[in-house]
Amino acid sequence: MSLLHQESEEEIDDAARGEEFTKGSSHVVWASIVATVVVAIVVAVYVVAGEKPPVARGEIVQVWAHPSHVETSGFDANGEAMARESFEQVLVFAHVKLRNQSNVPLFLEDVLANARLSDGTLSVSAGDAAQYQEVLLAYPELTALRGNALSPRTMLAPGESLDGITFWILRVNKQQWDARADWKPDSRHGDPGSKFGLNFTFSFQYQHSLVLAPHTAVIEQ
Repeated sequence: MSLLHQESEEEIDDAARGEEFTKGSSHVVWASIVATVVVAIVVAVYVVAGEKPPVARGEIVQVWAHPSHVETSGFDANGEAMARESFEQVLVFAHVKLRNQSNVPLFLEDVLANARLSDGTLSVSAGDAAQYQEVLLAYPELTALRGNALSPRTMLAPGESLDGITFWILRVNKQQWDARADWKPDSRHGDPGSKFGLNFTFSFQYQHSLVLAPHTAVIEQ
């Protein structure tokens, strides 16, 4: 066999080995891609399976607002004279439906009214049942809003539902109230946004808060 013939065979062997290496590398690449896709699918299934539904669901049936001008009597609780004060406020009432859809008791700690004003968001805690009755006595023109007072601090047993009226007092004038701005939902933070510049946060002990937005315009009462 000539030297030339030997070199040609070596070149052929090297080419064959290179082709086999290329095929082997392609198989490794495809195997890596398939493995990556499989892992991504497994992770997605795990995340979806691990997501739990909200512990509570609810609805804001209707919201009413009553702007008012307030002047103090000029006397303190002991009957002593004091400087008279005057200010503007808006009373907000909401017909709320709430249901515990978990298998554990839920302890409602607070209900916030969140109003998006021109200078930022104003969040105010709801009044209790006794304050609700006092407001209705002070404002007889609001008797149409009399109903079952929903306490902002109560317990819901598993499967229990609440249906009632909650109220808030916002220290803003009518012009500020009317200038409310809507905002878009933010699913990352559980914020449904609002088309009417207002939504409500229901805070539960040791649980995620539930934020609800009205689906109809606020009625001025």
